[in-house]
Amino acid sequence: MNRITGKAKDETLIELQHATESQTGDENSGNGINSLSDRTTLPGHTETEKLQPNRDTVFFKDGKRRIDFVLSYVDDKDGEKKQERRREFEANLEKAGLELELDDKTDSKDQKTYFLKIHAPWDVLATYGDVLKIKVPFKESDIPHGQDVPLEWLSHPFRLPQEIMRPQPDYFTHPFDKSKTDFFLINDKDTFFPPSTRNRIVFYILARCPYYKEGRKDKCKTGIKRLLSNGTYAAAFPLHDCRYWKKGKNVKCESERFNLYKNWASFLCFYKEQPLNLIRKYYGEKIGIYFAWLGFYTEMLFFAAVMGVICFTYGVLSYEDNISSHEICDANIGGSIVMCPLCDKKCPFWKLNSTCLSSWQSHLFDNEGTVFFAIFMGIWVTLFLEFWKRRQARLEYEWDLVDFEEEQQQLQTRPEFEFTCTNRRLNKITKEMEPYLPASSKCARFCFSSATVIFWIALIVTCIIGVIAYRLAVYAAFASIISDPVKEIQVVGRFITPQLATSVTASCINFVIIMILNLLYERVAIWITDMEIPKTHLEYENRLTMKMFMFQFVNYYSSCFYMAFFKGKFVGYPGDYSYMFGKWSRLRNEECDPGGCLIELTTQLVIVMAGKQLWGNIQEALLPLIRNWWSSRRARRNPENHYSRCEQDHVLLNFSQLGLFYEYLEMVIQFGFITLFVASFPLAPLLALFNNILEIRVDAWKFTTQFKRPVASKARNIGAWQEILNAVAILSVVTNAFIMAFTSDMIPRMVYLYAYNKESSMTGYVNNSLSIYDISLIPQDNMPEDKDSWRDYVNTTCRYRDYRYPPGHQREYTHTMQFWHILAAKMAFIIIMEHVVFVVKFFVAWMIPDIPSDVKARIKRERYLIQEYLHNYEVERLKIQMSASFITEPETEMPSTPDKHEMLSECL
Repeated sequence: MNRITGKAKDETLIELQHATESQTGDENSGNGINSLSDRTTLPGHTETEKLQPNRDTVFFKDGKRRIDFVLSYVDDKDGEKKQERRREFEANLEKAGLELELDDKTDSKDQKTYFLKIHAPWDVLATYGDVLKIKVPFKESDIPHGQDVPLEWLSHPFRLPQEIMRPQPDYFTHPFDKSKTDFFLINDKDTFFPPSTRNRIVFYILARCPYYKEGRKDKCKTGIKRLLSNGTYAAAFPLHDCRYWKKGKNVKCESERFNLYKNWASFLCFYKEQPLNLIRKYYGEKIGIYFAWLGFYTEMLFFAAVMGVICFTYGVLSYEDNISSHEICDANIGGSIVMCPLCDKKCPFWKLNSTCLSSWQSHLFDNEGTVFFAIFMGIWVTLFLEFWKRRQARLEYEWDLVDFEEEQQQLQTRPEFEFTCTNRRLNKITKEMEPYLPASSKCARFCFSSATVIFWIALIVTCIIGVIAYRLAVYAAFASIISDPVKEIQVVGRFITPQLATSVTASCINFVIIMILNLLYERVAIWITDMEIPKTHLEYENRLTMKMFMFQFVNYYSSCFYMAFFKGKFVGYPGDYSYMFGKWSRLRNEECDPGGCLIELTTQLVIVMAGKQLWGNIQEALLPLIRNWWSSRRARRNPENHYSRCEQDHVLLNFSQLGLFYEYLEMVIQFGFITLFVASFPLAPLLALFNNILEIRVDAWKFTTQFKRPVASKARNIGAWQEILNAVAILSVVTNAFIMAFTSDMIPRMVYLYAYNKESSMTGYVNNSLSIYDISLIPQDNMPEDKDSWRDYVNTTCRYRDYRYPPGHQREYTHTMQFWHILAAKMAFIIIMEHVVFVVKFFVAWMIPDIPSDVKARIKRERYLIQEYLHNYEVERLKIQMSASFITEPETEMPSTPDKHEMLSECL
């Protein structure tokens, strides 16, 4: 291992001058220093700085070997123990074939941090490329990439240059085989495996390399993750290839980070397509799949947003045709109707026309177009999922992921599983001993995990019940303050009703509770998933995904479910009201406005959805932007020879293994908002579209400027999120059908229009939808405390929202026949809407194949060529061997394998 220690810094720099001339030949010109000034020392520059090579490089000091991984550490109090661990670990890395080079702390700017640079030579890359079955090119593809599309010129403004969209040619690929290197297209061994593949291989070795002394077998002392957790190393990361705002000066440097920042992370490119192939080449398939899905989801949102705007526009244009709102606002109709108190003691009698504004607002979202939009969204979500399957299948082929699933299960066993599970058993397939978790231990861990999840979900439900109790209690307070908005608070009272004030404050409190519970449960979910000890990375992510989504589903959507399906449904009637915890609690169940509960569901949805997106964007964009401005301002003042590439990347944020998990979770929760409750707010897809356009560029900006380069990893698809999206899509049809039937006022209006009004008009609907109650029969506990507030009313009756017989009728205060007609119509609507949407969904899913026909043809073509080329290769190889056996004598026995290869095999 090359370590720079024991020499003066200036002397070392002079010795390295000749080794780095090839890569620093143009450095002076880049800093504004011409060839003449090279012979002299500029003012303010020492001789050492003049001789100092360019440190912003991704190569060892010889300028030839590429830095595939970096480990950093500092000396501290436990220096001896950690130094011993590092010594054993680095010795084992060298035995595994890796080459190391140490940058002493005196070379770093802070004079504290050591950087251990790791290079994987060809022999190691070839060995592990064979083990991991990495697909590499063996023939350039002869299949045309695409066909001419009519009016393709219209899409030119949205396209990126071809060299950015396709940074490398299309090849037919085959899993690498070390014994058949001449079968593959190997032009240069140094560049045959791209940097993302190289860092993936090195990380595979680091995760399994032990740090115990030779002769001892301590399985716990294995892997870079444990060394990071116990502080032996401060960080472990692959390097970015250059600074994001300028290209690397070395011709061997790809400068892909600069291209990504310029063409992808820039906010000025928000309308352009994403360079998915370049993202995949630089960050790996797993991150590439995420951005491909997010981009496709955003594209599909455009159509939903357009339709939502059309439906909302229809509500605005039909504003004046809303007869029900005209009647409510009319002083002779709504002004003459006295409504019963909405709460006990504190709430007065009130006139119907005080809800004039809320009735107009309700019409914007509760109109005939909403039914059409709910049906459209049920079909849209099916089209989105089916077309994504096709898009995903194309990416699987183009990114060599078609046969990856089996490899992922076998080769991505978590090191934690290997180290924790001490029991061994024979694998019936491989006939090798492998670690396993006994069934008794697995069952106990599963039961404890399930109990923990149930406890936290119960905690959420408890918090929601608390918010509901707050709504019931505070409504009376607001009602006493805003007792008669028409008379007392004419400026503000027209817009702030007790219902609106209660809904807004409760929604804000609920949002705060949601964010706090998220913060707490996140750590609990990771802890219990670690305790279960999943075998593979895929299994770990899927289990964590299910736990987090179940929690988030209840956390974010429970309040919306309450507003949609429970509020106003179990109220009772004057004289026999229903209470939340019994009459002793005095918390009377909430009633809906005469215009329905849909506007309150809309308010809840807007506050929670928009608040979540706003808070997420502040966390993701604003705070890192301030940090980036300060760090880049400092970095740009320093030339490349002041900070090494290792130092520049070391100060960046770590991208954890679960980094993409939180990005998916955020988008899937948003997907639930725009599908489960979209009937109450047609503009939800538009808000999601604007958010996602920003989200793509914010995420791209974070990846290119804020995060260390992640270790490349493969993923065939979006994993468990696909099944979650399918479940949400099916549930959304049911929820929207119930919202239109029971939350919206659409069905009662239609029944009145076609069955109870002889003139086929909505005139008189408001009066028809309100029942009558005798004020003298209202119990004293339900009457207002302020008697002056209702003595002015000469009415002997008050009205309430229900369909019951009036006083004096032989069946007084029982449900009328119209109530049962409306209920039957609601159930019929739910059944018809669900069946229509489900039939269309399944028909569309059946009509659209999951894999495009041209992709199937390419897969068959590639498999055919692989068989043909391998056959021809083996035949030619056999001919050469047979011809050589006739010319030369039989070779002597092959020499023994070098020790380094024995150690590499032992590490495997």
